[in-house]
Amino acid sequence: MVTVPEKARSAAPLKTRQKNNLLILLLPALIFLVLFFVLPLLLVLLYSFLERGTYGGVAWSFTLNNYQRLTKGIYWEIFGRSCYLALLTTAICLLAGYPMAFFIATRQQPWRRILLLLAIIPFWTNFLVRTYAWIVLLRTEGVINTLLQHLNLIQQPLALLFTPFAVSLGLIYCYLPLMILPLYATLEKFDFSLIEAAHDLGANDLKTFWRVVLPLSRRGIVSGCLLVFISAVGAFITPDLLGGAKTIMIGNVIQNQFLKSRDWPFGSALSMLMMVAILIPVLIDRRPSQNQE
Repeated sequence: MVTVPEKARSAAPLKTRQKNNLLILLLPALIFLVLFFVLPLLLVLLYSFLERGTYGGVAWSFTLNNYQRLTKGIYWEIFGRSCYLALLTTAICLLAGYPMAFFIATRQQPWRRILLLLAIIPFWTNFLVRTYAWIVLLRTEGVINTLLQHLNLIQQPLALLFTPFAVSLGLIYCYLPLMILPLYATLEKFDFSLIEAAHDLGANDLKTFWRVVLPLSRRGIVSGCLLVFISAVGAFITPDLLGGAKTIMIGNVIQNQFLKSRDWPFGSALSMLMMVAILIPVLIDRRPSQNQE
């Protein structure tokens, strides 16, 4: 008869083998993360503490001047503008994307598949092409101004292009699918019988949504908001083309430091600042989930 300690001893090598097999399976992913994420991040961090070379690049001399330059008001103004536009884009994408995701999730096949396909079709078009399309729509002689003038709604063309409004519109259009997809993935698994149960208990539609649907779709909301905010705060193509020199975001400054000014150390310091701003909402989101566990 096999005793309990003998069973435990026989199970120990099996658990060890399972852990070793798991490590082997994770090894390619770990190598990929180290080579293409950890090492570049450490390189950017190292560059942020170096000086600019005479002809660009870096000079291997340790300094804190790059982070001292970040204390200048102009950079914090640009950084604040970037966060404001990113938060505005996230909020509007959430308000527009949640009803769309809910509508798609409540349709029957094949309409659900067709509507989801329509939501992701913009991803099939080049990002730069989609941004240039908004220039055609918003410029002085563009489609919108021409249509409004033909309808006698305006006498002079509206200044739509090269404004914060144009940048916000471009960001919302480009990143709205990033909000819809996580919300749809969450709402698709939602048990809609809970809505009927809430109605049976006397809750109206608004209270049912606020007390039942919204809390249970929290993970999709948080994921969508993080995806949109992280993408929008570092955007540089949309502000460059639709905002011109009037609406510069932190991504434009980083791009200029690396490509035009060739001040890699200061560009690295700006990149680290933006990364910290991105990590803050991620860490805030992790705290409640860890407390629940």
